[in-house]
Amino acid sequence: MPVEITLFLVLCAALLASAATWVIIGNRSRKRAAADAAVFAPRGAAHQRVAMVINPIKALAPDAAALLRASCDLAGWDPPLILETTVDSPGYLQALQALESGADVVLAAGGDGTIREVSRAVAHSGAALGLIPLGTGNLLARNLDISVADLTGNIRNALHGDVRQIDMASILLENEATGHSSHNAFLVMGGIGLDAQVIAATRDELKKRVGWLAYSEAGVRLLPGRRTRMTVSIDDGPPQSQKVHSVLVANTGRLPAGIDFIPDAVVDDGLLDAIIMSPRSVLGWAWVAGKVMTRYPKDLPVIHHHRVKKIRVTVAEPTQTQLDGDLTGSATAITVEVDAGALLVRVPPSPVLAPGT
Repeated sequence: MPVEITLFLVLCAALLASAATWVIIGNRSRKRAAADAAVFAPRGAAHQRVAMVINPIKALAPDAAALLRASCDLAGWDPPLILETTVDSPGYLQALQALESGADVVLAAGGDGTIREVSRAVAHSGAALGLIPLGTGNLLARNLDISVADLTGNIRNALHGDVRQIDMASILLENEATGHSSHNAFLVMGGIGLDAQVIAATRDELKKRVGWLAYSEAGVRLLPGRRTRMTVSIDDGPPQSQKVHSVLVANTGRLPAGIDFIPDAVVDDGLLDAIIMSPRSVLGWAWVAGKVMTRYPKDLPVIHHHRVKKIRVTVAEPTQTQLDGDLTGSATAITVEVDAGALLVRVPPSPVLAPGT
C-alpha cells in the first residue's frame, strides 16, 4: 500500500490535495456520526449473541462500545461481550474467547491490523465478522463498500446486514538466517521488499497527524533505492529470478482516495493478484503510476500482474515483510496461498427494488 500511495503523492499533486481534504472531512464526519446519530435496531430481530474485539486506543472506541450496547439493548438481546486488545495480544486470542462464549457475530473495531487478527480466528468458524473501521487505511471496509465515516451505520450493518463470503490469504514466512518460520493470514495485501520498507521507515508521529499520507515522506526517500534479486514461483511453476523492488500479493485492489490499484482484484473469486514491480529509475516509477492512473490493462516491463492461487518468493538476504500494513519481520521466503471463501462478513444490506424494476 505505501509504495502505490507514494507514487501518486509524488506524481499527482492535485490528488494529494483532494485526498488531504477528504481525510479531514472524513474524520469530522465520523465524529459527527458518533455524537449525533441515533442508535437503530429493529425490534423483534432474530436473537444474536454478540461480541466486540476493540482497540481501546482508537479515538472512537468508547463511542463504538456504547453504541453496540445500546443497539443490543434496543433489540432485546443480551449485553454484548466486549474485549479489548493489547500490544501483546492484538485481537486473535480475544476473538477466540468470543467464539468460545458462543458469539454468532464478532465485531472487529479498530484498524486493519485488528481486523486481520480477529478475522484469523473467525475464519471457518461459522460465525460472522462485523467491521467497525477505526483505523488509518480501513482497506477491507473500503473494498466491501462499508463506510469509514458512519459509526452508527456500521454497528447496524454488523448486526443486521447481509452476509458476504470472502477469500483470505494464508502465508508462511521463513527466515533461513534465524531458522524461524511462522504461519499467518491477511485480508487485503501482503508484500516483501520496498512496500514493507516504506512502512518501517514511516514516522509514527507523522502518521498520527496526517494518516496514510505519512507514507509519502518515507516513500520519497526510499524509491530510488537498489532492487533486490528475488526468485518467484507461481502455482508451483518453474522459478523465475529477477531484480525487483517489491512483490505484492493482493486479495483486494482499492486503496484510499479511490485509487484502484488492481482493478481486476475481486475479494471472493478464489484467486489472489500478485504484482511484481521492478523500476530502475524515476521514469520507471512514472510508468507504474501511469498504468495505475489510466487503468492500463496490459503488463509493462517494470510491472507485472499475475492471478494466482499460490505464489512463493525467495531472496538471499532477509528482507522486510508486511501484512495489511503491519510489519511482520524479515524473511528469506514467503509462500502465499488463497483460502477461498474463508470468512463470512456482514455488509450493508442490498437495496430493495420496487416491483417491476
